[in-house]
Amino acid sequence: MKATTPANIFTADEKKKIVHAIEMAEKDTSGEIRLHIESFCPKDVLDHATWIFTKLEMHKTAQRNGVLFYVAIHDRKFAILGDAGINALVPADFWEKIKSTVVAEFAQGHYCEGLCTGIGMAGEQLKAFFPYQKDDINELSDEISFGK
Repeated sequence: MKATTPANIFTADEKKKIVHAIEMAEKDTSGEIRLHIESFCPKDVLDHATWIFTKLEMHKTAQRNGVLFYVAIHDRKFAILGDAGINALVPADFWEKIKSTVVAEFAQGHYCEGLCTGIGMAGEQLKAFFPYQKDDINELSDEISFGK
């Protein structure tokens, strides 16, 4: 049996669905969403997600409206991290609501569905607070990033 790695946790079709969910979530907003998957989280999940956020240069968006979905598959850790621009506008419990929705899907083994749903929820808030402008560009890749 093949060992589960960040790169093979999803099938090719599931990866396409997740990337499509990111594209759709970003369609009507200047906000940016990324998904990063790795095997292990070497420290506190929010601290490490913050480090990944910086490593992926997500803090460099013009409106500081990037959102990172972070998953450590073997440690079973998950975090959602929004940049300063979006955090200043969303309700205090917003990220926790998305996290609860995603984790509930994960508990049923629905990893792709959980991420797609959470990404869509984040996109709705980004659209509300950072509507698409005609000169908007896609500042960050929509592709899933993988760690070790």
